[in-house]
Amino acid sequence: MIFGPGVSLQSRPARIVVAGTSGSGKTALATRIGSILGIEHVEIDGLFHGPNWTPRPTFESDVDKFLARPSWITEWQYTKVRDRLADRADLFLWLDLPRSTVMRQVTIRTLRRRFGRHELWNGNIEPPLHRIFFDREYIVRWAWSTYRLTTERVQRLSVRRPELAIVRFRSHSDVDAWIAHQLIPLTRP
Repeated sequence: MIFGPGVSLQSRPARIVVAGTSGSGKTALATRIGSILGIEHVEIDGLFHGPNWTPRPTFESDVDKFLARPSWITEWQYTKVRDRLADRADLFLWLDLPRSTVMRQVTIRTLRRRFGRHELWNGNIEPPLHRIFFDREYIVRWAWSTYRLTTERVQRLSVRRPELAIVRFRSHSDVDAWIAHQLIPLTRP
C-alpha cells in the first residue's frame, strides 16, 4: 500500500529499499537513514559497476549475499535484482520528486563529478560531458527518459506486495519531516 509521509511506522525497519529516478537522491537518503538507524548502506551501483563501467560478473551473487543479512538499506535499481530487493524489504521509500527537481539535481551532480573527476565505483569517473549528445544512457538523458518508469514499477509492486509499506515523498521537506517524526522516535530507547 502506498502511503504519504504522514504514515506511522509500527516497528523499526531493518531492510529498506529507496526508489526514485536516477538523480533523485536515493543514495544520499539511503546513507542518511542508514546512519540514523545504524543499518549498513550497501550502495548497489558499487556492486554493479566494474572497471571501465562494465557490469561485475558477481553482481547478482553479491546482492544475494547482502540480502541474506538481517539488516541493510540500498537503492532499488537494476532489473536483474529489483524484485529480489523488494521481496526482502520491510520498508520501501519512494522519492517521487518533480521532474524539474530531479533534472536540476542530476545535472548539478554530474557537473560536480565530472569537473571534480571524482572516482565513483571501481575506478570509474563521470564520462565526458559531450557524450550527452550521442549516448542514450548518459545519466542526464537517462534520468529524463526513464522518469516515468519508477511510478509504473512502484504501482506494480504495490499490487504484487500489498503488505509492503511504501512511503511516497514528493519533496525534500517531506523526507525531512518524516525522518524527524517517524524515524528519530524509533531510535530512542
